Amino acid sequence: MPDESDAGAREADDGAPAPPVPADEGRVVVAGASGLIGRALVASLRADGIRVTRLVRRATETADEVSWDPGRTPLHPDVLAGARAVVGLNGASLGHFPWTKRHKHDLIWSRIAPTQALAAAVRRLGEDAPAFVSASAVGFYGSAPGAELSEQSPRGESFLADLCGEWETAARRGAGDRARVALLRTAPIVHPEGVLKPLLTLTRLGVSGPIGRGTQAWPWIALDDHVRAIRHVIDAGLVGPVNLTGPARATANDLGFALARHLNRPYLARAPEWALKLVLGRDATEGLLTSDAHVVPTVLTASGFAFAHPTVEDAVAAAVPA
Repeated sequence: MPDESDAGAREADDGAPAPPVPADEGRVVVAGASGLIGRALVASLRADGIRVTRLVRRATETADEVSWDPGRTPLHPDVLAGARAVVGLNGASLGHFPWTKRHKHDLIWSRIAPTQALAAAVRRLGEDAPAFVSASAVGFYGSAPGAELSEQSPRGESFLADLCGEWETAARRGAGDRARVALLRTAPIVHPEGVLKPLLTLTRLGVSGPIGRGTQAWPWIALDDHVRAIRHVIDAGLVGPVNLTGPARATANDLGFALARHLNRPYLARAPEWALKLVLGRDATEGLLTSDAHVVPTVLTASGFAFAHPTVEDAVAAAVPA
């Protein structure tokens, strides 16, 4: 297991200096900027004139990039110095199936190693560190039929719940007690590159339908609301867990039927749970597809956040051309 401890960060101070990054309280550092959420967040920040530093795992190509290698080389704290916030969005796709032993290993370490590296750099900066906004997922809660799950609800029992627990621990403990850490418990994104990706093909072919029972509560959020919520977390100075999920309860059937109706296609072909487990694996099926979790955005709404797409039907219509 890679160790991004304080000792590792001190070694970075004694080695070659990091590329100079001018101090700028409006600047935001983004790790995982090449993903769906990262691209949209960077575009949103830049549209408002906010300077962004992107951490990339390759040779740099532009002045706003800094190369890093989490899990092997500590991130120099100077990269974060003077920034308003650092946002960690790294992680292999949960939507890649099946969840083989190798892919589950990738799901874990593609999240833990970058989070440890960012947290260690934040710790080294002490009271001068930027806010650390670290991704997590609503999978933290597992399956809890009939319950309403707020940020105060306990962790569930599943592979994904355990992963989210380790992910959040890496952020909080790694950054230290003095750090300002927000944990983004993110719902599946209603977008063609998000939760809709496998559903769109089936729906357009006319073979979509209930997944398992279909009545299980599925957390969801529109991409632009997710990006606005990240910015709200930064601007409002929120810390601790924050559920990034739409305000209206929706079931798997609600999402699937909204997509089918939007595309004027049938919604009839049921995918039984036993078949999903056989093809995709038990952890993926129970952790994502048939999990029943009504997750509510208590912290967001209490802090004054307003959703642009308050229902899953709104989110589908905004994401998919008719």
